[in-house]
Amino acid sequence: MRYIIIGSGAVGGSIGGRLHESGRAVVLVARGAHFEALRDNGLRLTVPTGTLTLDVPVVPRPEDVELREDDVLVLAVKTQDSVAALDAWAARPVAGGGTAGERLPLVCAQNGVENERLALRRFREVYGMCVVLPCSHLNPGEVVAPCGPNTGALVIGRYGTGPDDTARRIADDLEKARFLAPVAADVMRWKYGKLLGNLANVVEAVCGSASDGAARDLVARAQAEGAATLDAAGIAYASGPEITELRGGTVDPQPIPGQRARSSSWQSLARGAGSIETDYLNGEIVLLGRQHGVPTPVNAALQHAARESVRQSREPGGLTAEELSRRITAGVTG
Repeated sequence: MRYIIIGSGAVGGSIGGRLHESGRAVVLVARGAHFEALRDNGLRLTVPTGTLTLDVPVVPRPEDVELREDDVLVLAVKTQDSVAALDAWAARPVAGGGTAGERLPLVCAQNGVENERLALRRFREVYGMCVVLPCSHLNPGEVVAPCGPNTGALVIGRYGTGPDDTARRIADDLEKARFLAPVAADVMRWKYGKLLGNLANVVEAVCGSASDGAARDLVARAQAEGAATLDAAGIAYASGPEITELRGGTVDPQPIPGQRARSSSWQSLARGAGSIETDYLNGEIVLLGRQHGVPTPVNAALQHAARESVRQSREPGGLTAEELSRRITAGVTG
């Protein structure tokens, strides 16, 4: 199997880099300065044991890859970029006939719970992946993955149908590449559990930190709304202790000089990416709350603050947790 990593930032770079290091065939897909750095200097993947320089093949466009029947597409872009990526890849021809959407498996290695539905409209074989993989990408060509001895935990399963041989083969490759990769009967249950944890991302991004008292209170309130909303919708989700147990002491952040783990949303603001995935994290809770009659003022306010931060090109820490709390009290939710 060859892995085409669509979106080779923090998550995609970590997965692709480790697969390449373990001897699997990998092609990274990247754009702009990141593509140029990867092409010219290789992927610099920093892990607890040091920095690896990996000469992984990289391309900037779908047209630059000749797809073959043993390829696996790994979608690792943010959800706001999923439709464009899926449309670009689904119609690509595969050697021997047919298109990628008709013949190739696609793995959604992404936060949130919307990507699999978007993918299934375009691909016959869609696999969900719950990504528990602290990592960062702030500079072109560089990815930091600070956990060990396993780089991350990647729960995988076919969307809607559960385990199959393809999921097991992918999991086997990932296990050989320093990941925990359990195959789940209901992968979306794990992804909904991860969604609740990801509701904290925007607090860290907008406030610069989620560790002080006011920020922790916001996170707790956002997650309480999230759990109430999922319960009202009848959606099963893995608990926080289950996700902690999944890591099982083998996916532990380890100190890397000059590096600090930050959420993907914090990284988006820090890089000036021009977009943020909050609409598909906190926004998912807002959507479900509106559908099922559950008030979600905290998540709505956080969603509004994230959009505002992007629109005004703010760096992380542009608003305080106290200011966000005042907005929620005043009913300023977008």
